[in-house]
Amino acid sequence: MGHGLQFDQTADGRMLKLLNVIDEYTRECLAIVVERSIDADGVVACLEQITAERGAPAYVRFDNGPEFIAHALADWCRFNGTETVFIDPGSPWQNAWVESFNGRLRDEHLNGQRFDSLLEAKVFTEDWRIDYNINRPHSAHGWLTPVEFVEAWLNQQQLTLA
Repeated sequence: MGHGLQFDQTADGRMLKLLNVIDEYTRECLAIVVERSIDADGVVACLEQITAERGAPAYVRFDNGPEFIAHALADWCRFNGTETVFIDPGSPWQNAWVESFNGRLRDEHLNGQRFDSLLEAKVFTEDWRIDYNINRPHSAHGWLTPVEFVEAWLNQQQLTLA
């Protein structure tokens, strides 16, 4: 699972911070948290929500931002048996899936929107995330969308276990 931060602003010039969480295997966007600020506790809350729905990830990939190197996040990873992988400073290619996703989010959504409020940014961004997962095929998955890829993988696992 990869994580990345992006920044934008509302029409009044106030900052928006976006925490993007990507499943590097399925290419699903598991979450986009949109807030005025996001600290380590916010990252942990996001991971808790994802873990409640899908189970704890085997590993998480972060850059070296303060919200990712905090003790609260390290404790969460240790408690959940999740390994951490940190990219080297100034090496975005080590977080390729998140960087690619960030570019898409910027080009296809953020650059074309003018958010009047935090709530508007949250709602429109969640709509974009859902569309990305359901309607955007990926060449790496034989042109299946992330949701279709997950369904095919789960069906294959069930056949393997049968």
